[in-house]
Amino acid sequence: MSETVISIIGHVGTDVDYRKVGSGTDLGTFRLATTPRRWDRSQRQYVDGTTSWISVQCWRALAVHVRDSVRRGDPVIVVGKLKTEEWTKDGVRNSRFVLEAVSVGHDLNRGVCTFHKLARTVEAPVDESLAATEALQEIEAADSLGGYVDSESAAAPLREAS
Repeated sequence: MSETVISIIGHVGTDVDYRKVGSGTDLGTFRLATTPRRWDRSQRQYVDGTTSWISVQCWRALAVHVRDSVRRGDPVIVVGKLKTEEWTKDGVRNSRFVLEAVSVGHDLNRGVCTFHKLARTVEAPVDESLAATEALQEIEAADSLGGYVDSESAAAPLREAS
């Protein structure tokens, strides 16, 4: 089975929501806004298109580095695996795209930054599928109680057509 890997250039639209899930796996999430620009001949200037919002998930060391490096409004480039999350709430099926980040970096067309390499530490191997399953169960349990609120509140969920 192949995965869809994409790159998105945009701006961080929310603060990074960082937490430990499952058996202590680091998870950082944020919303990414991307707005296409095109040249309008009649106006003789660039005009903005419709802004698209996508949820970004960062796991393990990437989650920690994004938490420490990225702020709302920062221009970034995110490379990751495009996933679809589906859930049912109040009898209504919902879905949204999620970008599971493989790499996140500042867009250096928009500014400068300095890179600080951190010393590597040896971590115990993590069963990624177990950590992801535990995280999803934790989110679903909180959502079913009506208590899960995170950066997703910045945009309404997509609803599946009946």
